Amino acid sequence: MRFTLIKDLKQDITMKPLLNGLLIFMLMYFIADIFVIDATLGLQVEDIKMTLFGNADEYIDPIDKSVFLEYIHGEIFFTMMILLTLSTVYARLCSIKYYSIIIINILMISALLALVSLGISYFYTPSLLSVYVVSFFIWHTLAFIMTLHSLWNLNFATSI
Repeated sequence: MRFTLIKDLKQDITMKPLLNGLLIFMLMYFIADIFVIDATLGLQVEDIKMTLFGNADEYIDPIDKSVFLEYIHGEIFFTMMILLTLSTVYARLCSIKYYSIIIINILMISALLALVSLGISYFYTPSLLSVYVVSFFIWHTLAFIMTLHSLWNLNFATSI
């Protein structure tokens, strides 16, 4: 996280390409994550219900508790790492500090809400799956926009 200490990122010949690479990989992660979630869990409430709880009429077994816990554990870790890194980069590169704080808070809350609502849906009430779907798309869309904005500011903004 050396980029948080450098005063002028445009003048540092090593950090600018590293941040560009990091941000491009983040864009690829957000796109790939949607495809992975669609293939493993589903992106619609009914698909997620079928994955988590099964369907006796179609002979689909529910997901095992240990498999779900392993899945949510990995999601918590990857979400935490990508969001903390992205929010640090975005806060460093964004010129409007008040709006960046609001955007980062919305991002963090929606990501946290997605993780919590999925866990609560699995263990207690499946009715929160719609909250999971909405918050999942909010945080992915917002993170994608923040990454694009950070890339723009890093490469084309006049002052960082």
